[in-house]
Amino acid sequence: MTATTYIPTSSSLLARLQSRWARGISCNSPVAFAFAVSFAWLAFYNVRFWQDTIAAMWHANAASLAFMASLFAFVLCTQALLLLILPRRLMAGAASALFIVASIGDFFSAKYGIVMNKDMMRNVLQTDPAEAHGLLSAALAQWVVLMGILPMILVWRVRFPRVTFGRALRQRALAIGGILLTCMIALLSCSASYAVFFREHKPIRFTLSPAAPVASSLQLLSETSKAGNTGPAVNVSGPAYRVLPPQGKPLVVVIVVGETARAANFQLGGYARDTNPRLTQEQDLVYFGDTTSCGTSTAISVPCMFSHLGRSQFDVNTAGGYTNLLDSLHEAGFEVEWRDNNAGCKGVCKRVNRIDYSQRTDPVRCEQSYCYDEIMLDDMDRRLRDLQGDTVIVMHMIGSHGPAYHERYPPPFEKFKPSCRSNELQHCSAAEVTNAYDNTILYTDYVLAATIDRLRNAADQVDSVLLYASDHGESLGEQGMYLHGLPYTFAPETQKHVPMLLWTSRGFQHRRKLDTPCLMKESTQALSHDNIYHTVLGLAGVRNASYNPALDLIAGCSDSFGGHE
Repeated sequence: MTATTYIPTSSSLLARLQSRWARGISCNSPVAFAFAVSFAWLAFYNVRFWQDTIAAMWHANAASLAFMASLFAFVLCTQALLLLILPRRLMAGAASALFIVASIGDFFSAKYGIVMNKDMMRNVLQTDPAEAHGLLSAALAQWVVLMGILPMILVWRVRFPRVTFGRALRQRALAIGGILLTCMIALLSCSASYAVFFREHKPIRFTLSPAAPVASSLQLLSETSKAGNTGPAVNVSGPAYRVLPPQGKPLVVVIVVGETARAANFQLGGYARDTNPRLTQEQDLVYFGDTTSCGTSTAISVPCMFSHLGRSQFDVNTAGGYTNLLDSLHEAGFEVEWRDNNAGCKGVCKRVNRIDYSQRTDPVRCEQSYCYDEIMLDDMDRRLRDLQGDTVIVMHMIGSHGPAYHERYPPPFEKFKPSCRSNELQHCSAAEVTNAYDNTILYTDYVLAATIDRLRNAADQVDSVLLYASDHGESLGEQGMYLHGLPYTFAPETQKHVPMLLWTSRGFQHRRKLDTPCLMKESTQALSHDNIYHTVLGLAGVRNASYNPALDLIAGCSDSFGGHE
């Protein structure tokens, strides 16, 4: 008798796979599911978290080993708890969404060194489609499919055994009790190490996925809901009024809000490269080389720059409830206009005239995700020629916004080569990233110089002044960090040290008896965004109760106003 070997056909194998897929993935209980999911997050979605933790806390001894083990247990249990407090029917949906969050958070944390703190989540919520497009890449899509969508599909195939409500409740209660006990033991057993970890290395916890983006988002929503800011703006600065008599020609104050320009790459501040070839030729320009920003993100810095509150008192959640610099200028009789080629004014311009250039369709100057900044100068000559009264014009640039630096300048400004032509900076060399970034500074130099040319050419019609300051700086790969938005206390100087400059027309100098050598001496002082509010009021000849002459850069250098009033 001959034995027969059964060889399955491809159709039978397919049928078995289909049958197994239909049955789903068996799991003993929701508790096991929660811990399995938490383990997956901790082991596969937190490369940067563990790299930074080891770099900060590892000392090759038993104490360090115990701390790492306790931290793993603490985070494992804490993330499992996020799922266990949810009803059984919601666990799969929550886990699916969190796999997507974890995959995105891990990608940007590992590739760009971004931390998912409250300010970063505010940036995420305020990002417009064009800005978001600059962060999209094939690598991100592949990562989200592999680490987000595929695990999400598997989650929905999980099947639990049927148990009574009482038994399920007891399982949950025992698990939650065990988690709390484990967390307490983990913290107490290495309390000294945790004190150092939480106090001295705070940014590390914001790289934890998906806990950090979820916790930061909840904190942001809580603070925003408490702040409200739904009523009319409160004017704590009192009435704004002129202190100088009208002159024969209108006064034009141009405020240029830069984007992501760092002082380290400005030739005016000593950078070795020729990134400011035009501005260095301006005789009536003063560069303030030691200026720090209010924040490390646009969402913080822009409203802070126009607030009467200094950085130490500024709270972005409540600042919108107060009137700002533009409101005071408008109240004093200035026509105020905000020109935006960025992702909005962050609430600063909501009570003044606004022109949006970010969605223009010019085939030459708007071929990228944003228009090139020079588009804001299109009608500037006509605007200056037709002015009937004193005017403030704010130009909000897209400047050097990354990671797609190569999209921020036209081809003729490709001076530093080879440049990174991708928004995936980690795939470019350090030199290529710096070259692309320096090209953006070169183009900013051109736009500022072109604005000054238009103001100078209109000298017969207006007296004018231009103040430029960037909102924050940028990391270009130093210490593995890219972009910006790190917590201010721990952010590198490149994200906080920003360029600021002042140009004054000869008519303005005569009008205000401005002592330029005196102003040059002021340029060596340590300054910040706190000076902007008071300096603009000083330039405009406007006062209110918030004005502080000690922070006005021209107060001590003008015979007609300020320190010599």
